[in-house]
Amino acid sequence: MLNEEICKLRDKLNKSIEDGDDYAITYKLSVELDELIAKYYRDSKNSKKKLVVDFV
Repeated sequence: MLNEEICKLRDKLNKSIEDGDDYAITYKLSVELDELIAKYYRDSKNSKKKLVVDFV
């Protein structure tokens, strides 16, 4: 689910760059993408911790 959001936003960002959109729009999309990627890694890290705790 989060992977899909990341892919969609990445495509939107790439299109913004290709189309030469205003820098503010491209920057906003880039920041949003960074936040989603960070959330993805936080969620992955937390799920791994949970697995370790479940086995202990």
